[in-house]
Amino acid sequence: MNRRPNSAARALQLLALIGILLLLWQGYALLSTPAAEPRAITARGDLAADEQASIALFENSRDSVVYITTRSQVRDPWTRNVFSVPRGTGSGFIWDEDGHVVTNFHVIQGASEAMVKLADGRDYRAVLVGASPAHDIAVLRIATGFQRPRPVPIGSSHDLKVGQKVFAIGNPFGLDWTLTTGIVSALDRSLDGGDGNTISHLIQTDAAINPGNSGGPLLDSAGRLIGINTAIYSPSGASAGIGFAVPVDTVNRVVPELIARGRYSRPAVGVEIDDTLNRRLAAAFGREGVFVLRVNPGSAAAQAGLAGVRLTPEGAVLPGDIVVAIDGKKVDSVGRFSARLDDYRVGDTVTLTLERDGKTREVQVVLQPGGA
Repeated sequence: MNRRPNSAARALQLLALIGILLLLWQGYALLSTPAAEPRAITARGDLAADEQASIALFENSRDSVVYITTRSQVRDPWTRNVFSVPRGTGSGFIWDEDGHVVTNFHVIQGASEAMVKLADGRDYRAVLVGASPAHDIAVLRIATGFQRPRPVPIGSSHDLKVGQKVFAIGNPFGLDWTLTTGIVSALDRSLDGGDGNTISHLIQTDAAINPGNSGGPLLDSAGRLIGINTAIYSPSGASAGIGFAVPVDTVNRVVPELIARGRYSRPAVGVEIDDTLNRRLAAAFGREGVFVLRVNPGSAAAQAGLAGVRLTPEGAVLPGDIVVAIDGKKVDSVGRFSARLDDYRVGDTVTLTLERDGKTREVQVVLQPGGA
C-alpha cells in the first residue's frame, strides 16, 4: 500500500533534479559565451567610374529639379463655401535665371494653384505663364529673389541614339528627388494625348518613370536636358519599363514662345483637314496622304493654288489636293502632317508634294500661325 506514494515522490524528486541541472547548464552556457563584437569592415576601394559619374550627375542636377504640388477649389453644395483641396503632385525643372519652371501641362491641368518646392526646402507659389496642351508643356514662374537655383543645361534630341544612357530625376509617388537610370529604347514615338491631340517625336526609355515623375527632366550622361518625362505605358499605372519623354528640341522651340506670348502658335499652311474624314476619304479613293478639305482664303495655301474637295451636282465627292510629303518626308495621316509641320517655325518655307487628278506636283508655302 505504501509503494505507490513512494514511487510518485521519487518521480517528483527526479524531475526536480533534472530541472535544477538544466538551469545550471543554461547558466554555465551563458557565462561561457564570449562577448559579441561588430565584424571588421572590409575595405571597399574606389567606386567604379560609372558609379562616380552617376553620383556627380545627380549632385550637379538635383538643385535644378523642383517638386510641384497642386490644389483645386471645390464648392460645398450645402453651404456654398469654397474649399481648396490637394489635387496632385509632379515634377519640373528650372529653365532660366528669371524663375521660369517647365513641367507637363497635365501636371497643372485643372488646378487652381500650384506650389513649387526647391531642393533646398524653399517653397514658392507659382503663377502660370503659358501652356501648350498639344505638346503637354507648361511654364510656371516663381519669384526666387537673390538665391536663384541653377537652370538645367540644355542638350539636343535630334542626334540621340537608341542604346545611349539616360537619367530621370523626379518625385515618383511623392518620393522627392529620386534618380532612375536606363537607356533610350526607341525614338520618334507618338501617343494619343487623350484630348484629340497626338504628341509626336517622343523619346521612349526604360528608365523607371512613375506617377509623380511627370514634368521632370530626362538627362543624358553629360547632365544635359534631352526631354521632359511625360507618360508611362502600363495597365497598372506603375513603371513597366516603357516610359516616354517630350524631346528637348520640341521643348526649346515651344517654351520661349510660351514665355513671350503665353501660348504657342503651331505652324500652318491655311488648310482645313480632319482625321476622321481623312481616313474615310483614303479608304474610299484608295489613296494615302492628307486630303485638303478646304483652303482658307488669303492663306499661304491659297496663294500656292491648293484646292479642297468639291461636290458634283449629283452629290458625289471629288478630291482636290492630297498632301503626300513635306520637304520630301512622307505624310500619310493628319497626325503625321501636323507633326511634320511642327518641326518648323512660323515664317519658314516648306515644299509640299501634292497629288491631284493622278498628277504630282510640288509647291512652296510660307508657314503661317495656326492654332495652339
